[in-house]
Amino acid sequence: MAKKREPPSIKELPDTFLDHETYGYPRTFDPNFKGPVAKRNKTILFYFNLFSCTSPSVVVNLQCPTTQICVSKCPEKFLTYMEIQFMYRTNKHYWMYYSQFCKSPFVKPAKTVTQVLLDDDCPIAIFPSKPFLQRCFPDFTTKNGTLTVGNKTIFEDGSGKKRNAIELRRAANRVNKILDARAIGMKVFEDYATTWYWILIGLTIAMLLSWLFVILLRFTAGFLFWVFMVGVIGIIGYGIWHCYQEHSNLQGRPNSHLTIYDIGFQTDISMYFQLKQTWFAFMIILCLLEVFIILMLIFLRERIRISIALLKEGSKAIGYLPTTLIYPVLTFIFLSICIAYWAVTAIYLATSGVPIYKVISPERTCKHENTTCNPEIFNTTEIARVCPGAQCNFAFYGGKSLYHQYVPTFQMFNLFVFLWLINFIIALGQCALAGAFASYYWALKKPDDIPQYPVFTAFGRAIRYHTGSLAFGSLILALIQMFKLVLEYLDHRLKEAQNNISKFLQCCLKCCFWCLEKMVKFFNRNAYVMIAIYGKNFCRSARDAFNLLMRNVLKVAVMDKVTDFVLILGKILVAGCIGVLAFLLFTHRLPVMIEGPTSLNYYWVPLLTVIIGSYLVAHGFFSVYAMCIDTIFICFCEDLERNDGSREKPYFIAPTLHGTLNKMQLVPLKQKE
Repeated sequence: MAKKREPPSIKELPDTFLDHETYGYPRTFDPNFKGPVAKRNKTILFYFNLFSCTSPSVVVNLQCPTTQICVSKCPEKFLTYMEIQFMYRTNKHYWMYYSQFCKSPFVKPAKTVTQVLLDDDCPIAIFPSKPFLQRCFPDFTTKNGTLTVGNKTIFEDGSGKKRNAIELRRAANRVNKILDARAIGMKVFEDYATTWYWILIGLTIAMLLSWLFVILLRFTAGFLFWVFMVGVIGIIGYGIWHCYQEHSNLQGRPNSHLTIYDIGFQTDISMYFQLKQTWFAFMIILCLLEVFIILMLIFLRERIRISIALLKEGSKAIGYLPTTLIYPVLTFIFLSICIAYWAVTAIYLATSGVPIYKVISPERTCKHENTTCNPEIFNTTEIARVCPGAQCNFAFYGGKSLYHQYVPTFQMFNLFVFLWLINFIIALGQCALAGAFASYYWALKKPDDIPQYPVFTAFGRAIRYHTGSLAFGSLILALIQMFKLVLEYLDHRLKEAQNNISKFLQCCLKCCFWCLEKMVKFFNRNAYVMIAIYGKNFCRSARDAFNLLMRNVLKVAVMDKVTDFVLILGKILVAGCIGVLAFLLFTHRLPVMIEGPTSLNYYWVPLLTVIIGSYLVAHGFFSVYAMCIDTIFICFCEDLERNDGSREKPYFIAPTLHGTLNKMQLVPLKQKE
């Protein structure tokens, strides 16, 4: 791919347009977009009525309701169509200059202003403009703190109204936001098209690295644990150093001292990376995370020995049941099918109607704004005469039948079914893996007593006997998640109308549902383990699992959660290693070893994709490990309550794990003879 010409650097980062000579415009326009088909030597886009871009419908429809044509140069003076009609009588040169901004050449300005608005042949006014990234934008200047256009602060817009430079700047800003959405989307697509194979390579390396860690944990769990610790601390330390370097490099640069509050919300994310405050905030966050991990290692150093013993036991179980590592692929396939079903159904519902067109008017005073219209006969209707400059644009698909009235209800039902299916697939995977690992634990002579094809057997048993229990547990979780989505939707729609009390209640409800979802997930997970062991229904299994955990609260705190912390660090290590390599590659800091992709618009887009994707890949592998340890832990608690270590009731726990737990005084010191 040819290297692109970089846009001019940012000298100022205001939230509005200012003087292009003094401050410089933001880099937010796509120079390749030209609207209508450009003619020869006409490469600059010109807007007929820039004030129409201030309409609220612009944000919804992502288009400015005014004619756009390509011109060879931008206007250099103030002129209105009415002024041209008077000037034409004395000097035809004025009309020759003005007509170059019309859609087609005219011999003379014979039409009235109203007719020009209806036919949309020419702009009713032009303003002094300068080309910026192949677009004509007003030539803003600042004099004594006052914003002007062509040395004027107030001027006519051609329809008899007085306008000021601030209104024109507001319209230019609205065009800026429209083009931001389109330009950023195109640039992100270009970045993905350039780096897609590098992303796949990164995800493949993450899969191999995760697989390697899982295999090595069986033999060197203690060593790999400290590799995890040192690796995570080192990666976070590198992040702190990089943030400090970026913060130091911005010293002395103009306007790098501005705060995020000063520049406001910007769709161009790269603007924030030019501020010292951004890198300082990242550095503080990483420092706090580094201190937290170090303190956890210090205070939990005795508990880490138990985690290492559990990791070794889990590695041994996975070594006897290697097919469990393939199961996340099956879960991924099932989830992909569910996502595809939901997306296709949602698209069919959204497009199951006739195209609906709405009236978009450049003036907010038009009483027909957002009413339906017919584009084929719109110019002959009363609306076109009452609201000059109004256009009939596509809005959405819809209809007035009984079916179309219930389309939003169908969409909500489709979303609920999607959540239910996703949770059911996750529950099915947990129950199948729990059944396979339980068969390993309760085998007295390992591996001789382990049944053949344990994963396939446990999966078939879950499908045949426990589908109703899994569906019921998934239904409870889906209902909670649906309530959370409804709360988020109401908060979004009623955000401006809420007072402090309603916001407080909304925040409390969100917090309560978040805690409830986490609690239900925890109980469901342990209930599925009990279902896999005993085959009881969901309610009895959830009750038995809850009572069992409550009788072993100390063991839960010591063994289960510390091990989860270790696995989380393992995921961070895998994602961090791949993220560092991707960062060095996409920022061309590995020129000696390998040449990365060139001319990326936003290198952080493929970088975040690789990091998040690597974390998800590692999560898929380590989730098998987590399910193995959770199952072994539940079986271990059951083992201690059902057996006493005698010859008639021997413990099923592995001798190595039993010896480690002896030292922590969590099990009887020795088995009874």
